[in-house]
Amino acid sequence: MTVGTEEGAAPAPSDFIRDIVARDVAEKRYPQIVTRFPPEPNGYLHIGHAKSICLNFGIARENAGRCNLRLDDTNPVKEDVEYVASIIADVTWLIDGWADQVLGLKPATTEPYHASDYFGPLYDFAVELIKKGKAYVCDLSPEETEKYRGAPDRPGQDSPFRNRPVAENLDLFQRMKAGEFPDGARTLRAKIDMAAPNMWLRDPLLYRIRHVEHHQTGATWCIYPLYDYAHCLSDYLEGITHSICTLEFEVHRPLYDWILEQLNLPRPLPHQYEFAKLNLGYTVVSKRKLLQLVQEGIVAGWDDPRLPTLSGLRRRGVPASALRRFAASIGVTRYDSVTDVALFEHAIREELNGAALRRLAVLRPIKLVLTNIPAGETLSVEAVNHPADAAAGVRPLAFTREIFIESDDFMEVPPNKYFRLRPGGEVRLKYACIIKCDEVVKDAAGAIVELRCTADLDSRKGGPNADRKIKGTIHWVSATACIEAPARLYDRLFTVAEPDAEGAFKTHINPHSLETVTARLEASLRDAQPGQSYQFERLGYFTLDAADARPGQPVFNRTLTLKDAWTAKA
Repeated sequence: MTVGTEEGAAPAPSDFIRDIVARDVAEKRYPQIVTRFPPEPNGYLHIGHAKSICLNFGIARENAGRCNLRLDDTNPVKEDVEYVASIIADVTWLIDGWADQVLGLKPATTEPYHASDYFGPLYDFAVELIKKGKAYVCDLSPEETEKYRGAPDRPGQDSPFRNRPVAENLDLFQRMKAGEFPDGARTLRAKIDMAAPNMWLRDPLLYRIRHVEHHQTGATWCIYPLYDYAHCLSDYLEGITHSICTLEFEVHRPLYDWILEQLNLPRPLPHQYEFAKLNLGYTVVSKRKLLQLVQEGIVAGWDDPRLPTLSGLRRRGVPASALRRFAASIGVTRYDSVTDVALFEHAIREELNGAALRRLAVLRPIKLVLTNIPAGETLSVEAVNHPADAAAGVRPLAFTREIFIESDDFMEVPPNKYFRLRPGGEVRLKYACIIKCDEVVKDAAGAIVELRCTADLDSRKGGPNADRKIKGTIHWVSATACIEAPARLYDRLFTVAEPDAEGAFKTHINPHSLETVTARLEASLRDAQPGQSYQFERLGYFTLDAADARPGQPVFNRTLTLKDAWTAKA
């Protein structure tokens, strides 16, 4: 897996799961390594899923294998085609460049696999379990089922229906499938051990009745398999070799193995391996909590750039390569921990520094008049598009009598070692010349209206004073040749590193997570391209908002500032 911008920029990561795969490859245990990424389409993918995507697809890529994209669509009550479409878009974006090599899709199609593709075989396997005396139809209500289950410190009780004859179970299960019974009236349960220390082995549910149309199968089915039952058998049917899950599924693994072992399946069985999920500072990744933020209008939708969803990160301007770099840097372990969000932001800056075109913009303008440039006259200066890439070339900038600078770049009474503009002081305007502040013009209320300055035009590139040394350099845009556009200044959504620690995550919402200003931009940004990253010099990395921008009417989202202000404050 490449972790830098260029192919082969860093070696493939190493971790305990990759060591297991390497052993299996060396022993020629499987003809091909096949992994899978099986999200449930009940929400949008987030940065935690990115770690799993990079791991599963990365292992397949490193071993000339395949990784199936499979939607775990066994619960139509919570699922939606909107989520299906978003998952496909997010996965293909994140593994861009790998798709032709490793992305497993249905044969001769561009469609992902679905657990619902296997509803027929799954039903047949359930019938086989009933015939073997390994499953039974239970009439207990959901509340009674939970009561009979017991607790970790005490065994459960057998269901009164546990010893139904096989023939009766087969008849009832067929009638469940035919739609004869209402929701919740009956379930199909595995017959394992109600005294098992592992609660997941206490006769778990395999099927439940739900008279709900499915987004893939329509009204064909009214009974739906539970995740633990569908998961292992879907893996088997697809020829998965390494079923990689997060640690919370470790206690489910005995059930995964039990179901497969009861069926005397002819082909090699898949094996489940677990790793620690990603917990990122200043972030929540619970789908339930993310849905709450969306539904309560705290954010503007699943693709709000403040969310850790992949669609939100993409809209914010985070490149897929930065996510892959980050996933490789944090590694794969079996220990739960909270990853410092500064590591993620560092990975983003590393990618954007090499990819972002440089442009000039002013977010909080103060007008400056260069009194020795005649009104209406436009001079031209050249600016580099990327300081480290000569092939990126240069572009002309209009240099006029009236310009804007950042209000933070001027102080009437500055502190020591302040090297920006002050009354009587000099600074260099980047790409242009040195200027001196002669006069501060204020209104009746004492607010600054404009700064009147003199430009040393001989200090431009190629001029006799071009090498004159000045400590301070600031950016600017022409006041008469610029464009105005909204700039959304996104920041972290939460004010504390672990907003979920006490369960009151919404009390830690950052009230300053979004500020929108009217930016003054150099004219070339009128034609900014979607997907292109820009560094607004001295300000941060920005990208065009693909959802809200219109031709000739750009809207920009700040991806990140140039430096980590949060760590500096801490």
